[in-house]
Amino acid sequence: MIFGRVKPLDAILATAEKRSLHRTLGAFQLTLLGIGAVIGTGIFVLTSEAAQKAGPGMLLSFAVAGFVCAVAALCYSELASMVPVSGSAYTYTYAVVGELLAWMVGWALILEYAVGASAVAVGWSNHAVPLIRSLGLDFPVGISNSEALMAKVQIAFGSASTPELQEAIRTGGWINVPAIFVSAFVTWLLVIGTKESARFNAALVVVKIIALTAFIALTLPVLHSENFKPFMPTGGAGVLGAAASIFFAYVGFDAVSTAAEETKNPQRNVPIGLVGSLTVCTIFYLLVATGAIGAIGAQPVTDAAGVVLSPGTAAMAGRCSFITASGAMEPLVCSKEALVHVLQVINWPFMGRLVGLAAVIALPSVVLMMMYGQTRVFFTMARDGLLPDKLASVHPRYRTPHVVTIVTGVAAAIAAAVLPVGRLADYSNSGTLFAFFMVAISVMVLRFTDPARVRPFRTPIVWVIAPLSMIGCVGLYLSLPLTAILVLPGWGLVGLVIYFLYSRKHSHVGRGTIEAHEADADMPPIPGA
Repeated sequence: MIFGRVKPLDAILATAEKRSLHRTLGAFQLTLLGIGAVIGTGIFVLTSEAAQKAGPGMLLSFAVAGFVCAVAALCYSELASMVPVSGSAYTYTYAVVGELLAWMVGWALILEYAVGASAVAVGWSNHAVPLIRSLGLDFPVGISNSEALMAKVQIAFGSASTPELQEAIRTGGWINVPAIFVSAFVTWLLVIGTKESARFNAALVVVKIIALTAFIALTLPVLHSENFKPFMPTGGAGVLGAAASIFFAYVGFDAVSTAAEETKNPQRNVPIGLVGSLTVCTIFYLLVATGAIGAIGAQPVTDAAGVVLSPGTAAMAGRCSFITASGAMEPLVCSKEALVHVLQVINWPFMGRLVGLAAVIALPSVVLMMMYGQTRVFFTMARDGLLPDKLASVHPRYRTPHVVTIVTGVAAAIAAAVLPVGRLADYSNSGTLFAFFMVAISVMVLRFTDPARVRPFRTPIVWVIAPLSMIGCVGLYLSLPLTAILVLPGWGLVGLVIYFLYSRKHSHVGRGTIEAHEADADMPPIPGA
């Protein structure tokens, strides 16, 4: 049963031709979309999270996470060039190993895209609130983050009421209103249309690249070698743990593959967009991280007993409040806007504010791409009958899947309102790593089951690259915090219940039906051979 109900590649391609989205995107736009999706919260915000886990060793973490993404990108490129339709890893899995595993991948992609969009929305809030306050406007702490709420929840579930938790309750907030706002704004933008969204994103990519280039130019000349010592204060485990979190900084590249059905000449343009965007982003990440570490240092913060605290926790927030209240310089690992903080410390406060402004302007493009990917996966699953047909509705004017876009936006806003960025990123990574693992399997299986099919892009030395991708995904998954590790099987169990109660009996493949033409999308599927 696990490997049953395989949807043939030819049927998938035929469906896409009958009920396709409008093809408007070229190779250059796809590359910009990839860069827009990748460069964002990972480097603007998660730099401090990675430093708390690995110290200066986060440079190795960037390299490890980048390598895993590189081999995954090669697997993605082959499948995306062969199957140029919406759905990403879900579609590839459906075509190779069957409906049940495809459903599980599509369900896991909700963690990657929707939860990922929430994480970026919180990262945007972390930059927007200080910028508002720098203009002399008083933005209430109570509606700018959820640190006090998380501390209360932690105590309610049995944690000791430590001084750090009490400090988080005293100084933290209860709901993140700015994150809700940006989620709603991006939802509206996606409903308007793909082409408009791509143009908006292209302008913001330029803003981000200029800001990061300025940061590199100002920090590299003031490097201090002593700031890299000790290089690995938390050892190899810390480096892998940081790599598992930093992985979030790269995952946007696969959102490019979900745009395949809206891409001109996808066989050529999708691989270019995937590999090109990943290469550009990796270079920027290593240079920015080197500048941040070398300029002010990046050693982890410990509690009173000398134990390294977990980033993104209420205890960590409380400890950082103690440090800054004592008059000491705020450590890099405590900053919610790491790059801005570095520039302020090295006496470039005006440039720091400009970088913060760039983040505020540009991070919505990352929210946009995360939600874009989620809506297209949902659209494809609904088109296959695994979700209600209403979710596959296309707006009569804008020609976008507006219903599923609004549903995704509401869910992303709720998560962003109450959870911290680091925790959201780790939850997102658990789903992403599972999807990448299944893509690597699909590439190898398809080489056996359909070796004669034309492959516009072939993964080089696939019997080495694909296993490396699988090993890397498992290694990073096991390096995530325990709660993030448990999220995946718990979320998967919920997905299985939905599949057997609804999706299995409504599946078009299981019922032996084919898709209706888009002009007749409101009609039930037409029985076919």
